[in-house]
Amino acid sequence: MKALTLKNIIRMAILLTVLSSTSCKDYLNIDNYFDDEFKIDSAFSSTRNIEAYMWGAAALFIDESNTIRYAYTPGPMATDEGLNGLTNANGTGNIYHGMDFATGRITPDFYGEGAQNLNQWGRYYKIIRKSNNVLNNLDVPKDLTYTNRAKIEGYARFIRAYAYYNLLLDFGPPILLGDEVVNTNEELAYYDRERATYDEAMEYICSEFESAGRLLPKDVGVLDFGKPTKGAAYALIARLRLMHASPLFNGGRSANSYYGSWIRKSDGVNYVSQKYEEKRWAIAAAAAKRVMDMGQYQLYTVAAEDYTASLPLGVTSDPNFYNTFPNGANGIDAFKSYSDIFTGEAYPAVNKEFIWARNTSYLNTTINQGAFPPSLGGWGRFCVTQKVVDSYLMDDGRSKEEATVDGYYSETGFTSQARHFSGYPLHAGVYNMYANREMRFYASIGFNGAVWQNLSVVSKNNHVADYFYQGADGRGGVTASSPNYPITGYVIKKYNHPMDALSGTGARTINKAYSIIRYAEILMIYAEALNNLTTSHTIELDGVSYTLSRDVEEIKNKFNLVRYRAGLPGISDHELNNPTLVQKSIERERMVEFLWENLRYYDVRRWGIYEETEREPMSGMNPDGSTPESFYRRVIPGSSNFLKREVNKKLVWLPIPRAELRRLPSVVQNPGY
Repeated sequence: MKALTLKNIIRMAILLTVLSSTSCKDYLNIDNYFDDEFKIDSAFSSTRNIEAYMWGAAALFIDESNTIRYAYTPGPMATDEGLNGLTNANGTGNIYHGMDFATGRITPDFYGEGAQNLNQWGRYYKIIRKSNNVLNNLDVPKDLTYTNRAKIEGYARFIRAYAYYNLLLDFGPPILLGDEVVNTNEELAYYDRERATYDEAMEYICSEFESAGRLLPKDVGVLDFGKPTKGAAYALIARLRLMHASPLFNGGRSANSYYGSWIRKSDGVNYVSQKYEEKRWAIAAAAAKRVMDMGQYQLYTVAAEDYTASLPLGVTSDPNFYNTFPNGANGIDAFKSYSDIFTGEAYPAVNKEFIWARNTSYLNTTINQGAFPPSLGGWGRFCVTQKVVDSYLMDDGRSKEEATVDGYYSETGFTSQARHFSGYPLHAGVYNMYANREMRFYASIGFNGAVWQNLSVVSKNNHVADYFYQGADGRGGVTASSPNYPITGYVIKKYNHPMDALSGTGARTINKAYSIIRYAEILMIYAEALNNLTTSHTIELDGVSYTLSRDVEEIKNKFNLVRYRAGLPGISDHELNNPTLVQKSIERERMVEFLWENLRYYDVRRWGIYEETEREPMSGMNPDGSTPESFYRRVIPGSSNFLKREVNKKLVWLPIPRAELRRLPSVVQNPGY
């Protein structure tokens, strides 16, 4: 069955609409069916045409999984969770644009080589213009029923809001056009207008998602998987509201340090508010609670079986740990409950953890290929950092520092016994640093000695990755000049299914879905927002009142659901009584739970800790080590591109392209560019 990518869904939606009256052949290439030269009256002459025009606007969005090469967003390579050392053909930069951004190479005049890149400013405004065309012509089609009108309006508002959402996240405050359809061939003065403030943009985008949410269906059928729903609109509001409440955008030291002098000329208003408002946290909590109260979503879990890893004994930090999930970590397979979400084992269209997701080939053709060992036909170069590895807890919930005291964690020696759990083979002889770790570590990280099962082929299955210098997958074993080796000694393994193989007789990869937003994030949004409240607030959303305060039981219950699903003890009472400790636990939890899901880049910025996290040396194991003694030591990768990483306040947002500024004299550039 062909993967239901957003583009395929768009095509399918059009085909189903017109099949009874029109030949399919006219709609097989809908990207070109309605373009800017199409006669606009014809586009809105019928229900099928206006709907096709609307989905044509949606087709302009780049696949959200494209966070690495030809990325629409800086993504993991622009954070402390991922990097690589591969340069472009002429050696002037990196073929992964997130690395170009992190090294300060992206400027208003240069966005990198490639057919697609980080400069999506114009694309989003094209989507907005097309959406406004739809909304301004809803009364034109004579055959448009009330039901279809509401549906098309809901989708068009969502598409428009999502374009603004992307502008706000990556470029900062956008130009707000409202319902205006910007005409072509006007004088320059017609197009010129100032940017909105961050607050104005936030309120507008959230209000548009609210309007869309009231009109969108609560759920869609399997064949429509990938289309946005009411839950998608409301979940994105929760994500935005959390961002709005966070230190960088909500007054205080971070907001002042980054944007204190950035003022709109026309009225002297700060582009980013310099006044702290605690109520914003309550609004974020209410937005998350609304999604939870829909009763439609839940964490994905797999029941425990004989091969499930046993919970560690002797845990006393959480008296509920040994209870049955969701009241504890017992009764489920923590490895498969997490891993199956990303490997394709869990059928995405019916996975209730996905609030909004899309099937995509990119996870196999690029991300999986980029992580696969070179000896199995992969590139072996999509690396994670030692910092990521160190962030995973031990299986008993302790940090590596806490577990060092009694030797449960060690950076000397190797394991003497093999472990096989949940279909995951962990051989004897693995470096002790990787022993006794939480299940998400084994589900996500490819380390030296990790097994790549490769089960769809008859040869080379259960391959043990060898990243030593002369190893089959190491720097010297590949070729001396090849970039296809992990410069940190670690790769992202999160999207690897046991059946996945890239070469050999019968080689195939399992279809996968990319999560745009999932229920685990809503739980974490709610916990973080409540943790930042010091008094009670009553918030009304869509006619429903939510009274919220720093309720430690609520924080514990929602936070612990994510921990229990991972097979870990919940947060301790000692931590719960200290908001600062809870925040640190949330930051760690978000880093590992959402690894390579394009959240870390935005998180460190909204928390106001971007400079702090980027200044920490990024390290890994030594790729030049040919013996255990030389390989298993922390080093800073010797990649020239990596060493040029720039730490600068301006890198919170991408620069607005210079060409746009020339057309719009009243639009100011982002600070620092």
